[in-house]
Amino acid sequence: MKEGWEAVIGMEIHTQLATESKIFCSCAVETGGEPNANTCPTCLGLPGALPVLNKRVVELGAKAALALGLEIQETSIFARKNYFYPDLPKGYQISQYDKPFSANGQLRIMTAERDEHGRPVEWRPMTIHIQRMHLEEDAGKNVHEGLPDTDKYSYIDLNRAGTPLGEIVTSPDFRSSWQAFDYVNHVRHALRWVGASDADMEKGNLRCEANVSVRKVGETEFRNKVELKNLNSVRFMQKAIEYEIERQIAAHEAGEAVDQETRLWDEKNNQTRVMRSKEDAHDYRYFPEPDLQPLTVTAEFVDAIKKEMPEMPDVMRDRFVATYGIGFNEASQLTSDRDTGEYFETVSRITANPKLAANWILGELTREMNESARSISEIRVTAEDLAELITTIDSGKISNSQGKDVLSEMFRSGKTAPDVIKEKGFEQVSDSAAIEKIVEEVIAGNAGQVEAYRGGKEALFGFFVGQVMKASQGKANPKIVNEILKTKLAAPE
Repeated sequence: MKEGWEAVIGMEIHTQLATESKIFCSCAVETGGEPNANTCPTCLGLPGALPVLNKRVVELGAKAALALGLEIQETSIFARKNYFYPDLPKGYQISQYDKPFSANGQLRIMTAERDEHGRPVEWRPMTIHIQRMHLEEDAGKNVHEGLPDTDKYSYIDLNRAGTPLGEIVTSPDFRSSWQAFDYVNHVRHALRWVGASDADMEKGNLRCEANVSVRKVGETEFRNKVELKNLNSVRFMQKAIEYEIERQIAAHEAGEAVDQETRLWDEKNNQTRVMRSKEDAHDYRYFPEPDLQPLTVTAEFVDAIKKEMPEMPDVMRDRFVATYGIGFNEASQLTSDRDTGEYFETVSRITANPKLAANWILGELTREMNESARSISEIRVTAEDLAELITTIDSGKISNSQGKDVLSEMFRSGKTAPDVIKEKGFEQVSDSAAIEKIVEEVIAGNAGQVEAYRGGKEALFGFFVGQVMKASQGKANPKIVNEILKTKLAAPE
């Protein structure tokens, strides 16, 4: 960012709550399928059809609110947000306005300064103020066909109409595109963690919008802001914000006006472009939804939801660092999802060696999962299986390299470590007398190398280790091999 200027950024996230049915009717929430087949008079807004609030929406909304540090309001009111667009069946959206479902949130995230390649340099905590998360219904979907030089056709698919959303709105707390990037990733992670939403941007069940303006450093007044929409990945969002910051600074310095408008990210040309002028709240003519009673949430309901809440990922991450003595980056990776965190804890408990458990999970096991495109909840190697393998390696019964081969076979076949070790004949020889005999034979057969080693060429030690392992067909315990070799190769007194 150009010196003397600062960005002022607020974020809005629309997340689809993970219900089986829509917010005000019993139509199933599903993607794909025949267009307009998954609809009914209520989600189509036909005359006489009345909305009925889905209780599961309230439960998942409460989990999302608590995960993001929001206060659940005792009473909230649904409102009609009036605007006309082809994919809005009723000509209004049932949303919430002045009395939202939850408000006054404070969320602590970790954010990082980045180098020119976008790699984190230094992580530090940041507190985000979330103004509100309200509940609302989604609109339908416009589908456009046709090339620029041919006739265009637009179709309306209303299968998505009525899908339950939580809209999460922050204060303008962000001062860089990377802070916004880290915030959205944190929210996605938290929503998945508590099961409130799949939060998958590629599938469209999480969408984010950024309100971006710039001002001179030291100014307190806000200048005109631009809303960036249709940001279908966190990386595109970061790029769009970065571009918009530079565009607005250049415009202000040239004495040009920055209009309050909505812009889209053109990923082909790596720039934003105008979509429409930005509406203010009064343009939507909000008024209370006459067909729905105020939503009242009791303290008992909130307490019941709190009891269902798991330990949150940032709390688990900090506990892993403090309890298991692993690094912040390793703990962050291990708490990337609940299944991985719980898997690590089980392996650590059984092996009593958390650092080794972390190394195997983040190293070889992750490599196997990446190659097979499976998550930790889908693999055949249980936490108990991996712990047994690690214990076997740690005891010296097989080598580390053999352990990698054993894990690959366990991953592929679902067999246990002892079964694979037996099949492959990997179990190590730890009989000192047997290993000593092999060492003596190797020394006797390599007199020239022995003389050179004793003459100061200590790098030859690896040669002798290799010869012993070759003679034992890789079964000799490396630790015992090293100890005996050091003794036997020592210069005679």
